[in-house]
Amino acid sequence: MLEKMFKLKENNTTAKTEVIAGITTFMTMAYILAVNPNLLSRAGMDPTAVLIATCLASFIGTFAMALLANYPFALAPGMGLNAYFAFTVCGNMGYSWKVALMAVFFEGIIFIILSLTNVREAIFNAIPTTLKKGVSAGIGLFIAFIGLQGGHIVVNNDSTLLSYVNFRDNWHTEGICAVLALIGLLLTAILYIKKVKGSILIGILATWILGMICQAAGIYHIDADAGFYSLYPAFAMTDFSKIGETFGQCFTADFHGVGIMNFIVVMLSFLFVDMFDTIGTLIGVSDKAGMLDEDGKLPNVKQALMADAIATSAGAILGTSTTTTFVESSAGVGAGARTGLASIVTGLLFLLAIFFAPIFTAIPGFATAPALIFVGFLMVSAIVKVDFEDLTDAVPAYLCLIAMPLMYSIAEGIAIGVISFVLINLICGKRKKITPLMYILAVLFICKYIFL
Repeated sequence: MLEKMFKLKENNTTAKTEVIAGITTFMTMAYILAVNPNLLSRAGMDPTAVLIATCLASFIGTFAMALLANYPFALAPGMGLNAYFAFTVCGNMGYSWKVALMAVFFEGIIFIILSLTNVREAIFNAIPTTLKKGVSAGIGLFIAFIGLQGGHIVVNNDSTLLSYVNFRDNWHTEGICAVLALIGLLLTAILYIKKVKGSILIGILATWILGMICQAAGIYHIDADAGFYSLYPAFAMTDFSKIGETFGQCFTADFHGVGIMNFIVVMLSFLFVDMFDTIGTLIGVSDKAGMLDEDGKLPNVKQALMADAIATSAGAILGTSTTTTFVESSAGVGAGARTGLASIVTGLLFLLAIFFAPIFTAIPGFATAPALIFVGFLMVSAIVKVDFEDLTDAVPAYLCLIAMPLMYSIAEGIAIGVISFVLINLICGKRKKITPLMYILAVLFICKYIFL
């Protein structure tokens, strides 16, 4: 049955590989179960309700991806979009979280319409192959940067913005976490080179276990105020009645004092970032998995984009910010995932997490950091496929690559890449390389910087 449904042999994979890869993807994404409720509670939402909504939206979106597109991509409420929801829309703008949820719901409806009319598919296909390689490599740097931060290897610094952790002054918190992350990275790399099945997942679990040993030995200290919690999972059940606090509340939003134009601006902001975050993630992860055809197109991209759109609207109804395709799916791809069976496994784990969320939220950032850093290495290799002899191709790909980690956004990287590709080729007399849709995208990106 699995062979018939997911075409495992056709995709050169096995059920065992897909299951391990699906678990790996979930482990690298599990932090969202702790982070999303924490962020959205700042907007006045009940954190337990948001936790349940996060699990259900992730389950629905990831299953939709598996069943509609048969791709190993997982979905969850997106980072960045949840911060925009809580701190900008509900914070600086002063709108209620119900209004913000309504904006997310309408964004999802627009996405569904765009997916049905092939607009999003056309945008995906319009991006030149060389720029797609830059997107893939840029995402590699981006998730490696996320891993370096999650492992406390790279920390904030007032004088240089970023620096490596001070091992001596913060040894029992940041210092030991960084050391454990580096040990986990070394272990993951060695296992992967030796072709050990499940090497990335083994790296996550081994690093976590080492952390628990360090806590037991008194080397790792708990400091909740600084974000360093117990590494031991808590065995507790979730209060399911809390979902009533957010379910369907987007339809009860009070628009008094909001204004239609203000609402449209908020909705378009969600729409713009989500669209190009999703497109960028699909490009990067599918390129790494070898799913793009010879023309740089993804065969079932329409179905994949539809799954993303459905998840966004469903998530808004349940009570969470924009649900989108997660870049951490690349960890599963790095572990061998090639079909929707891996997504089924990831989705089921999100569903299971509703019952035992405290266990999964105990997975520390330094344990998943080695997976993200190593998968970043696997993805950044796409840059060697860029023709550096043709600078009109190479420079936009390079700008796209560096913009993603430095601007902390996949969407911004694509924007910089598209604008620079159009301008450089236009001015250098290579207009034939620019499709009409690329001109439109460049103008839209420029307008976005001016008006949004």
